Amino acid sequence: MPTDTLRLFFALPCPRDTAEAICTWRDGLGLGGKPVAEENLHLTLAFLGQQPSARLEELQLLAAAIEAPPFELRLDRLGGGRQGLLWLEPSRMPEELPALAGELQRRLLASGIALDSRPLRAHLTLVRHAGARPREAHPDFAWPVERFVLYASENTPRGVRYLGLGNWPLVPGLRLPRFRPPH
Repeated sequence: MPTDTLRLFFALPCPRDTAEAICTWRDGLGLGGKPVAEENLHLTLAFLGQQPSARLEELQLLAAAIEAPPFELRLDRLGGGRQGLLWLEPSRMPEELPALAGELQRRLLASGIALDSRPLRAHLTLVRHAGARPREAHPDFAWPVERFVLYASENTPRGVRYLGLGNWPLVPGLRLPRFRPPH
């Protein structure tokens, strides 16, 4: 990926077995539209946009300094938005999720990275441009969140591809302070 800038984001990767189960469920709903590829399923913690590739090492060191506990993420609600966007989201937010995202966002802001000012809306995108939102859909997917990843988004002739540029484990037994918005 030789380029002067990279389109970057930090996210929670969806484990392969969970991603496969989600895609099987989603595909059975007959949503139409453009489904997100199984290998691209994730939950974004912080979107960095285009960043100079020269900052990559700095971002990796910033992420390595974060200490946060693992937790379970349960996606049990189907949400939808404009232009046929459909996603999975938790009906109950695990307190560790906004704490992890908040700590990451605070450190990114302190390093001079401009972030989206909207509050965290934890979701996993399923489909773009869906034909309709199903009336009877009862998702229930969970996985143990044990790491977070820095991804680069790359447009290819076959669609978007996310490349992991580093991943950092969450540490059992740690406690984070209550979430404070980074802005």
